[in-house]
Amino acid sequence: MKVSKQLGSIMGGVALLALMAGCSKQDGGRYQQPGETAEIAADSTAPAGARETYKPNDVSPVHMVADAPVSTFAVDVDTAAYANVRRFLNQGQLPPADAVRTEEMINYFRYDYPLPDDRTTPFSVTTDVAQSPWNTQTKLLRIGLRGYDLPYARRPAANLVFLIDVSGSMDEPDKLPLVKSALSTLADTIGPNDSVGIVVYAGAAGVVLDPTSDPAEIRDALDELSAGGSTAGGEGLQLAYALARDNFIKGGVNRVVLATDGDFNVGITDRAELEKLIEHERDTGITLTALGFGQGNLNDAMMESIADLGNGNYAYIDSAMEAKKVLSEELSSTLFTIAKDVKVQVEFNPAYVSQYRLIGYENRALAEQDFDDDKIDAGDIGAGHQVTAIYEVVPAGTKGWLSDRRYTDNRRPAAPAAAGRPGGEMAFVRLRYKLPEGDTSRLIEQPVSATQLATQSLPRGDMAFATAVAAFGQKLRGDTRLGDIGFADIRRLAGEPDGYWRQEFIKLTELAEAGSPRTRRDTGT
Repeated sequence: MKVSKQLGSIMGGVALLALMAGCSKQDGGRYQQPGETAEIAADSTAPAGARETYKPNDVSPVHMVADAPVSTFAVDVDTAAYANVRRFLNQGQLPPADAVRTEEMINYFRYDYPLPDDRTTPFSVTTDVAQSPWNTQTKLLRIGLRGYDLPYARRPAANLVFLIDVSGSMDEPDKLPLVKSALSTLADTIGPNDSVGIVVYAGAAGVVLDPTSDPAEIRDALDELSAGGSTAGGEGLQLAYALARDNFIKGGVNRVVLATDGDFNVGITDRAELEKLIEHERDTGITLTALGFGQGNLNDAMMESIADLGNGNYAYIDSAMEAKKVLSEELSSTLFTIAKDVKVQVEFNPAYVSQYRLIGYENRALAEQDFDDDKIDAGDIGAGHQVTAIYEVVPAGTKGWLSDRRYTDNRRPAAPAAAGRPGGEMAFVRLRYKLPEGDTSRLIEQPVSATQLATQSLPRGDMAFATAVAAFGQKLRGDTRLGDIGFADIRRLAGEPDGYWRQEFIKLTELAEAGSPRTRRDTGT
């Protein structure tokens, strides 16, 4: 039955958003209960009552290759952490450490990875190695993926449902007004074969716009929205999915776009029903994008978790420019999936590498056995998307972070001569992915030559910029393995980048360096 146009109470459905009571997803899929969540005031100078929820996010540990030669993780194309960090820095505050997800900061930018040779493989794989700029004993291994581009004329039709929070907490200039501006930007990209419907929720939920392909109708409906009341997000999410199902486009893009600050505060809290609904809709072809807005009560943990569950992406919108970047310039990457359940696995060769650590991706770590299990959900890659991962590795025979063991049988024999032997592999990279309509994964394999470990060259060009962003994120997180690298060193490493977004990154490092007393105290600058 088609959902009728209305704005009123939708009763009798299961209220599904477990995070209405401040729950957030922890490792292993469990949600934190009220009182457990890491509610962190942005800074001691923040306005009274300004509390934001972030998932605990410890810095990735060091591993001995002898003990754990294999590293496995799901790709992450979210960019929310970078925009959120920028918001804090522009306000003269350091972000909470848990708000900084370094992989999202790295993946905010585009790099010079080649396009795939043809459509038989949806993305290219690039690897390179450079000397670490903060540790003379270590090297950096970068792995880059780039999806094929999808011209506008060839993209499939899109069935989008905007699910908009109009509760009282959204009555701020950087919330509902920015939501309306951002989604109006997206409306401008709608084609004649696309459709957009709008569902709102506050104390109740309702459809305020039946699906249409008329951008003017979409903008008019957005203009009429106003904020007020408490939040009943569960009913809204259920209604949005129902509208998306009623207008499902076979072979097209079917997605709910949630716009909220995540301040769900009323309703039945049932995390099992939340997961069941989102995963069911994902498996039937309706995905979920989460757009975060505002400050003071931002539930970042919830937004990240439900976007992951919904095979979508999570972006934080802090300005009209960011809205244009995410919802106009990067629309194809955001909406049009070319590979799903993408997993990366790196096996290190103990003859050449003794220790390693993955920079970022803490929330995306997988067990080794998950790599070959097609039932394990992982990240998706959209058209034109790029994914970058950086490992810091200790060459065999070089002093690392971890000390040698006391007992002979627990020690790994050093192999300093191995790095000089030609033709060996320092690591082997495997990638698994499924095509958008497929259920069986495909495998890409690529060795990394050990001869690259002999390099004494610091990162250059694009790799230098990616390394600078990685160092910036880790420094904000309080990473103790960055040596004495400072913000000025990070700027020198980044060079003199072209383009607005990269130039803005340089300014953010300056803000962090010249920031509050807390900044100077924590960083030693």
